[in-house]
Amino acid sequence: MTRQNRRNFLWSTAALSTVALTTSAREFESQLPSAFSSLKPLGDRVRPITPDEFHSRLVHAQQLMTDLDPKFDGIFVGPGTSLYYFTGVRWGPSERLLALVLPRNGPPLLVSPAFEEGRVRELLRYPIEVRVWQEDQSPTAFIAGFLAERGVHRVGIEEALPFTFFDHFRAAAPGIECVSADPVTIGCRARKSAHELELLRLACESTCNVYRLVFENLQEGMTAEDINRMVMGGYAKMGLHGYALVLLGPAAALPHGTREPQVLKEGDVVLIDDGCQVEGYFSDVTRTAVFGKPTEKIQRAYDAVRQAQDTALDRARAGKFSGTVDDAARGVITSAGFGPDYKFFTHRLGHGIGLDGHEHPYLVRGSKTVLEAGMTFSNEPGIYVPGEFGIRLEDLMAIRPDGPAELLTPGFEVSFEKPFG
Repeated sequence: MTRQNRRNFLWSTAALSTVALTTSAREFESQLPSAFSSLKPLGDRVRPITPDEFHSRLVHAQQLMTDLDPKFDGIFVGPGTSLYYFTGVRWGPSERLLALVLPRNGPPLLVSPAFEEGRVRELLRYPIEVRVWQEDQSPTAFIAGFLAERGVHRVGIEEALPFTFFDHFRAAAPGIECVSADPVTIGCRARKSAHELELLRLACESTCNVYRLVFENLQEGMTAEDINRMVMGGYAKMGLHGYALVLLGPAAALPHGTREPQVLKEGDVVLIDDGCQVEGYFSDVTRTAVFGKPTEKIQRAYDAVRQAQDTALDRARAGKFSGTVDDAARGVITSAGFGPDYKFFTHRLGHGIGLDGHEHPYLVRGSKTVLEAGMTFSNEPGIYVPGEFGIRLEDLMAIRPDGPAELLTPGFEVSFEKPFG
């Protein structure tokens, strides 16, 4: 699924419960076991992205446009995480366009609905020129005119820009070549700075702290909704916004959930997936444990998944193709008798992660993306046996300049029966 649609889907399933959609996390917090009192807000451990960092991202994008062959003359970015990445402005999509136009040479421009100008200026984290359009004007024609003034001939269109705006822009600027902005936007966002890695680590640590208490307080007869409330309440205790997908027993064989009711009983697999955000940066962690004692088959599957994680961490090295990491992990699972191909390990090994829960690049068979230091990925092999059980273990990792990748989570799962030891 696409990065945002996946989360929308998870929220719509019974695994998250309709109660979770209508009741605040603060209400869940009030129902928590006493052990959750140890969870505290992160406070001054969170260092926001600075204005200088936002500015440096714009400069980096302009340098990439210059280095490309053929060069880009500019990029056109609509609402979404790339807009935030470059400007600090969080803005949802609507029929009224707010857009960043970044030429290869010269200062950037924000194009805003006129009546939103004050709010836009309030949100800006770095000084950028703002030009406004009125309700009876075309923002795309306005942008086309600005680019014509700058002598722009080749423009990269950011992937999240709605087609209607692209189509109108293309009609308003027939002399401009429109291409994908991916070489610039992915080129900037795929490699995380030290500060971004710090925020990702904090998000992962927070998720693991919540999960630890949840697994320690499981009781027979709990529903998936009960467990989800504990997760959401734990995040609320920390002042964080988070998500949870909870799957029990045979439901865990469906990687993204089911509408069927689930009640915890002895011998069930308990799978908890997803995470939280710190300064907009996502964690994505899955822990799977057995409530009681596993069967031989389930234990064998668990051991294979853990070994696949170790293998993937070792193979995820700078200079290697991203697809080879998936190959290595999938080989471990196939060798354990849970193959071939996608038969039981039904999805790719991992996705990029940062300001989006799923973002470029991806650890998927056949991918020729060359791994570079600072790239961040989920490492999430799984085995899913329909009607029986599912096992997924997910940690985040970052590519190092040398050697195997490093974990951004505090550590891999300790054991099947006690995931946090």
